[in-house]
Amino acid sequence: MTGPLTGVRIIDLTTMISGPWATMILGDQGADVIKVEPPGKGDHIRSLGNRRNGLSAMFLNVNRSKRSVTIDLKTAAGLLLIKDLAATADVLVQNFRPGVADRLGIGEARLRPDNPRLIYVSISGFGETGPYAQKPTYDPVIQALSGVTSIQAGSDEAHPRLVRTILPDKLAGVTAAQAIAAALYAREKTGEGQHVRLSMLDAMMSFLWASDMGAHTFANEQATAETAASFIDLIYETKNGHMTVAVMSDKEWEALTAALDKPEWFEDPRFSTPALRDRHVDERLAMTQAELRHRTTEEWMERFEKAGVPCAPALTRREVIAHPQVVASGTVVELSHPTAGRLRQARPAAQFSATPPVVRRGAPKLGEHNTEVLVELGRSKEDIAALRAAMVIGAEQKEDEDVPAL
Repeated sequence: MTGPLTGVRIIDLTTMISGPWATMILGDQGADVIKVEPPGKGDHIRSLGNRRNGLSAMFLNVNRSKRSVTIDLKTAAGLLLIKDLAATADVLVQNFRPGVADRLGIGEARLRPDNPRLIYVSISGFGETGPYAQKPTYDPVIQALSGVTSIQAGSDEAHPRLVRTILPDKLAGVTAAQAIAAALYAREKTGEGQHVRLSMLDAMMSFLWASDMGAHTFANEQATAETAASFIDLIYETKNGHMTVAVMSDKEWEALTAALDKPEWFEDPRFSTPALRDRHVDERLAMTQAELRHRTTEEWMERFEKAGVPCAPALTRREVIAHPQVVASGTVVELSHPTAGRLRQARPAAQFSATPPVVRRGAPKLGEHNTEVLVELGRSKEDIAALRAAMVIGAEQKEDEDVPAL
């Protein structure tokens, strides 16, 4: 057995990032993921830049361990194919705007009678009710609405700032993958499927509440405007670059002052407790910054590591993939893709001792597995040819065929 989800079949009707990344995580863990795409164009992220031989890096990075079929959902024959696929599946995931799946005829109520054990998953931007439910959304919209742009700015008075990665999209993907695994476990106990609903906004709010909503945690208490914890980030300039140093406990603070050759700081009444160090954070960080400019990052790393001070160099993306810790952990792997060539990707994050995940295939070409999947559904070669002629399914790109630019 390879991968803890071996034997699970997932029908993936999602596009962009959140849904595709969720299903790729599960595919890496052994699930048979069948990605359903519109004929001719496929998932939008196939058309993005940074590409090789017609395949975009983003598509490659969130759609490996899947098979691709192309089905026109606006045709009766196409809807029948989806229903047949859903009847064979353990999970179906879609991220249409609320109500669209029902209008297409592939909502939960239409699919449930043929497969009571189906885990039906709906991913949306804002949820299925409320004034924003029908609004189109992308990652920056959720960042702005959730308050993360204010948190990133440092205070309520500062200019809001985006996190420079698509955080809500990714969080929704990870949350969806966990929820699907939980629903599959529940089905093992009850024998029944269920409908899992998840919004990007809810995923983001849950993420923030753990550490960023303390002032709003205690009900019936008036929360004041959020002020900046410090005007200095925990990224410091050194003589030749940048690094971070972060201390919390008294022991770590004492170790830092010793490594900086500033033992008198440990005796300073402004910094004698964690609460006082927080109160005087600007003075403390400014003093630390002034000292760190005198030596190189490498010299400080040696000192801090010897003293037991939490620290790390601030790396560029180019540097991080060659860092000794990343190399030793095997975090970044090289894989061979039949079309895109040699790829460098992050391995599946969770490692299982008994059922190790395996990247069984790279991201598929558009409709690459049409015939293979439809034969599994019992369609004859003649049926498949008729579906292709009627444009219900698109042309099938094989592994040895060039992928046209989109």
